Amino acid sequence: MAESNQVVLGIWGISCSFHSLVASLITLLVIGAICLTGDHNRWRLEQELDDHMKTSSTITMSSNKSLERCNLFSGKWVFDNKSYPLYKEKECSFMLDDYACEKFGRKDLRYQNWRWQPHQCDLPRFNGTALLEKLRDKRLVFVGDSLNRDQWVSMVCLVESSIPPQLKSLQFNGNLINFRATEYNASIDFYWSPLLVESNSDDPINHRLPERIVRVEAIEKHARHWTDSDILIFNSYLWWLRPKMNVLGEEWGMETNQNCYNETEPILEEGYRGKGTNMKMLEKLEGAIEELETRGVKVKLLNITQLSEYRKEGHPSIYRRQWVAPSEEQLSNPTTYSDCAHWCLPGVPDTWNQLLYTFLFHFQ
Repeated sequence: MAESNQVVLGIWGISCSFHSLVASLITLLVIGAICLTGDHNRWRLEQELDDHMKTSSTITMSSNKSLERCNLFSGKWVFDNKSYPLYKEKECSFMLDDYACEKFGRKDLRYQNWRWQPHQCDLPRFNGTALLEKLRDKRLVFVGDSLNRDQWVSMVCLVESSIPPQLKSLQFNGNLINFRATEYNASIDFYWSPLLVESNSDDPINHRLPERIVRVEAIEKHARHWTDSDILIFNSYLWWLRPKMNVLGEEWGMETNQNCYNETEPILEEGYRGKGTNMKMLEKLEGAIEELETRGVKVKLLNITQLSEYRKEGHPSIYRRQWVAPSEEQLSNPTTYSDCAHWCLPGVPDTWNQLLYTFLFHFQ
């Protein structure tokens, strides 16, 4: 593997009052040694991506330079049922029931057809083959909780159609789920560690406990499973919040005590920002990033907070596997057990991965 500078990439998303829990996360993506070895391989991959971009009807940017000058996070959601979704829920071999909203009875499927459109450019369409080539002989690991697993499933669904069935596999080993593309010698893994450091919630199955205990200075137990990775995506913020929820349906113009249940359209008011978004926390994060830069660590922040907050209709609500059967009282009032934290797939996490894809090819 060629030597390269290590890059830390952050996706920002915070909501202390659990505004749909859309952005209740701080994610750090650590990208190390991602550069291809040799000028010939670099040219070949860039040429492959360029050829794909020329044939894609969704890409109209004039050059990579125009994309690099673009604010990818200032834009709007555009309904596009011709080129979206990027994959079909039923056709993803590794879809998990937590995010399979169509399978569990959701009839309005428009949530699958919204495309994020920056004001100044078009995002390159996700090319699974190009990404796998980028990941050749490398390991990408998502570390965190079920929101990070949501994004991991999205990534696997985005790339798996580019791999013949006999050349891809999925293995479960305790906290680790390993997706492997044999032809590329590439792995896209998920590691369950909701608080990143050691805690009594580290069991990937039995982690809902009345009292949470955390060893804040102990990370080695988990870190040994991903220190050899080339790209790390951390997510933990939600689990550090107190277990309470403020229902913010009124903020969306609905009745009090209403949430994402029965929502079918995103918020189209440009500039909308949820009241729960904690800007002070963003300032602290930016300060931490500046400190990392003084240590010679290159940092890039991908701020997905606002673009996610528009998508109030993108959550599973009641349309997912219920691991604990709802009570009769809950069934009479579906808002009481609606999942407004995670995201249906295909859906919003695909855009997060499309932004990550764009960064890897154009901003590194």
